[in-house]
Amino acid sequence: MRDSPRLFMDPQAFPPMCPDAVIRLEPDRAHYLGNVLRLSAGGRVVVFNARDGEWSATIEVLRRDRGEIRLVHMDRPPSVTQGPGIMFAPLKRDATEMIIRMGTELGVECFYPVITERTNTHRLNEGRLSAIAREASEQCERLDVPAIAPIRPMMEAIAHAPTDMQLFVALERLDPTAQESEVPRACPGDALLIGPEGGFSPREQDFLRGRPATRLLSLGPLVLRADTAAAAGLALMGAGIRMGMAG
Repeated sequence: MRDSPRLFMDPQAFPPMCPDAVIRLEPDRAHYLGNVLRLSAGGRVVVFNARDGEWSATIEVLRRDRGEIRLVHMDRPPSVTQGPGIMFAPLKRDATEMIIRMGTELGVECFYPVITERTNTHRLNEGRLSAIAREASEQCERLDVPAIAPIRPMMEAIAHAPTDMQLFVALERLDPTAQESEVPRACPGDALLIGPEGGFSPREQDFLRGRPATRLLSLGPLVLRADTAAAAGLALMGAGIRMGMAG
């Protein structure tokens, strides 16, 4: 079933999965299978979510925007990705969507869009970003879809964050003697903070440096675009989390 298309099934919209259960597909899912992938009755698909795990299924009915699938058996048990969060200042549409896509593939638990003093974009299409996260989860074979928190001012978001959450901040031109090692000692639930194009204001930098659980993270000697910095920082944090979990 590795070559079968994967579909995320929202656990809030469907009852718990069990063998031989029939699930009615949402219209957009039926349209995708029939008109985009050109599948038909008898075809195989894989459905998943963090509550039920991953299941093989057979298409029972598929007509235009209507379809039904029958569950066959569980292939993978339920699990939730244990990874970092990311706070980021929204960028232009393509760059923001790239952060959502790459972050999902790199194991982000939750995206926290924040407004900084130099943020140019103050609105997000949350529905589209959620769809991108769902599609990325389907493609990268994770079982859950990361959450996307409502956009809010950066200092407010940090003030409401768990007190034990380490915040790894990628600041430009760090003093090498004051920065975190290349692979940070991160834990699941810690977060990466990426600033806007143009970086953080001096006031914001002072605020971040004064927070007890802030860790300064170096991403190398070059100045990176914000979306590149997000991918580099998440890769480092993911490595640190895996090292910590391995003991």
